[in-house]
Amino acid sequence: MKIIFVRHGEPDYANDTLTEKGWREARALAERICKWDVTDFYCSPLGRAKATASCTLDKMNRTAKTLDWMQEFAYFIDDPVTGRHGVPWDFVPSFWSGDPLMKDMDRWVEAEVMQANPQIPAAYQNVCEKLDSLLASYGYVREGCFYRMPDAKERFIVRTIEPGDKKAAKNETENTASKEPVIVIFCHLGITCLAVSHLLNIPFQLLVHGFFLPTTSLTILTTEERWSNEAYFRVQAMGDVHHLLEKGVPVAKAGCFAEVFQG
Repeated sequence: MKIIFVRHGEPDYANDTLTEKGWREARALAERICKWDVTDFYCSPLGRAKATASCTLDKMNRTAKTLDWMQEFAYFIDDPVTGRHGVPWDFVPSFWSGDPLMKDMDRWVEAEVMQANPQIPAAYQNVCEKLDSLLASYGYVREGCFYRMPDAKERFIVRTIEPGDKKAAKNETENTASKEPVIVIFCHLGITCLAVSHLLNIPFQLLVHGFFLPTTSLTILTTEERWSNEAYFRVQAMGDVHHLLEKGVPVAKAGCFAEVFQG
């Protein structure tokens, strides 16, 4: 299975839509996605995500199902260092990295700054549960820190296929009889990091502070299904924007505190 998270185009936050540049980004993105064989499209209910999705959906004559729980994780906190009132990330390094709870996979919601907003723990649990429910509808059932495919044929692959190993490649193809589902979710930076955190068992604060996802960037995960009927998601690309570079559209800085590499 492949899950492709798409961050919305450059935002006009005041009007919850896209800037003129954001629309250019969305059109460049549509030129890329329209070549794919996508099983299902999903979208955040927020305007900037729906606007971004519209370029692709119109081009492909497709529709997307709205997932309310994939809206941005905008449960505001008061940053004790900077005084900022806003999203529960973008903390200064010494603050978030100095708190053991913030680096804990499950207990980051227990950190004092998070506890000040009682909506955060419940919202986090809801996202995890709804994501697992979505994956279960495609045959992937959460079991501890990985997923199991109860109805899948067992397979046992010891090592990756070496270049030129035609026999192994043939066996791999034969063992993959059915077409894998590919889903595309148009959403946001924070909620993408939260979802990836759950899929990979990496604390949310490490991901959201350690990775920048530019506007209209793609974060691509695929399941590795190599032992019995177990599956584990692995990132193949994170924050990929080559569709922008190919079209000569500059990579936007929205959500980043540094100058963005344009190469």
